[in-house]
Amino acid sequence: MMFEIFLFALVCLCALVMIVCRFVFSELSKREPEPWYLDYARSFFPVLLLVFLLRGFIAEPFRIPSGSMLPTLEIGDFILVNKFNYGLRLPITHTKVMAINEPERGDVVVFRFPPNPSQNYIKRLIGVPGDLITYRNQTLFVNGEKIESTPMDDYIQQRKSVAQHRFEQTIKTGSDDSQAVAFSTLLNKNSPINSNSGTWQVPEGHYFMMGDNRDNSADSRSRGFTFVPDENIVGEAFFVWMSFGTASGKGLDIDRIGANIKARPIEAANN
Repeated sequence: MMFEIFLFALVCLCALVMIVCRFVFSELSKREPEPWYLDYARSFFPVLLLVFLLRGFIAEPFRIPSGSMLPTLEIGDFILVNKFNYGLRLPITHTKVMAINEPERGDVVVFRFPPNPSQNYIKRLIGVPGDLITYRNQTLFVNGEKIESTPMDDYIQQRKSVAQHRFEQTIKTGSDDSQAVAFSTLLNKNSPINSNSGTWQVPEGHYFMMGDNRDNSADSRSRGFTFVPDENIVGEAFFVWMSFGTASGKGLDIDRIGANIKARPIEAANN
């Protein structure tokens, strides 16, 4: 948010310098050589404007600071977020001016933290408006339907010796639940089975978010916030463009570059 404002201010400053030198003090633009500030404004204005438009309307980079989305996203991943997919929003004010697609269950979403909108969070979208979400005994239910979990090999985070249970979960998506996606989740082996338990009804215009690292995530199950309003949505994470393995201590992690974040589409089970 602060960077957006700073970038916008630079664009406006360059534009102001060019306008003043062209229309108010026109003799400045006729000097040979022209003043350094006018030269800089002419040079940087198109570049800054392009960056502002791309970042504000198309895609924005983010860095993953925590392990709440392990194993999907690792600490030190630099990701790209599609800001256009969920609708056209104005930079800075974040006002939606054109609806395109609606967020769906299974999407990895960046949003502004409801108690502090200047802070960005990233979680997986689990509940859309109208859904009834239940989390009980480390088991997730959506609209009364248990989300199936297929056990996988244990997950051990690099530079740590504690193993976690890893599962592949399948959740229905789409407006008519005719589609489904699969993604990996983690559970601690020694967590209380009633950790973060509860039942929540998602109101209109809001979403329910959970981290893939279920026992190590501050999300919609916690007291910090429950639902994310639509106006707080930033965009859908879709691509890892750079990764510095701070958890592994190996610096640049080439293997992570290009990793796909989006959940794997599968055929929905008919109940």
